[in-house]
Amino acid sequence: MSMIEKRLSALSIWFFENLLRCEGISHFISTRIGGYSNAPFDSLNLSFNVGDDEKRVMKNRKLLAETLGISLNSLTTAKQVHDAHVEIVTKGSRGKGATDYKGAINAADAMVTDAADTCLMALLADCVPILFYDPSRRVIGVAHAGWKGTLRSVARNTVSVFRKDFDCSPKDIVVGIGPSIGPCCYEVGKEVVGQAENLFGANQGYIGKESASGKGYFDLWQANLRQLVEAGIPEENIETAKVCTCHHPDLFFSYRHENGRAGRFGAGIVIR
Repeated sequence: MSMIEKRLSALSIWFFENLLRCEGISHFISTRIGGYSNAPFDSLNLSFNVGDDEKRVMKNRKLLAETLGISLNSLTTAKQVHDAHVEIVTKGSRGKGATDYKGAINAADAMVTDAADTCLMALLADCVPILFYDPSRRVIGVAHAGWKGTLRSVARNTVSVFRKDFDCSPKDIVVGIGPSIGPCCYEVGKEVVGQAENLFGANQGYIGKESASGKGYFDLWQANLRQLVEAGIPEENIETAKVCTCHHPDLFFSYRHENGRAGRFGAGIVIR
């Protein structure tokens, strides 16, 4: 496993080496360990939208924020809909969704901001978390990429917002692709295989172990990495965790492993 795991009081928090080297930001990938939720959301579930007791979710978020030294009211989340819309988060949107689901930013699977003390957080249980930082322009971003978001180019769209709205050069952007369901476990049907073929022009490297019935195993890591590189980010700027959530359900929530009844872990980034 790449990434660095740190035990911070009761919590196990993971960090990207490349983003740890960047000054002026903090980031994190939380795990399921060390919170207050009961099964099947045990124990550090951060989502208000999965059927968990909201009071426990609130306690979990407070614990995470305190442990990381981030203000709870800076946590900014979106209602993720498996699409490719990127929301630009202004100072006025800081803290949307911090203490309830209703207040979260509507229908966005990626967020970008240059506002300080605004912690952009995606919530996940198999989809790919992607964290972005441009140290020269001091702009951060987070994306949530499942198969739909990946095939709708949410990663590429996020880079596009950095470029067009914040005048960033892709060669300056540092990226972390976090734990998610891996190509070892992510079996998909004919429909997804066909769409991946159309988008990438080939299956090579994206769909493995294809069966006669047209099913295959989708490599979300490689598919998002390729989008980022094609958008102009140097491959050496991108760190991929290569940790499968479905293989590590003791560490991370996995929608597939838990048959749809799962909490959500968080991937966040903030300009200090």
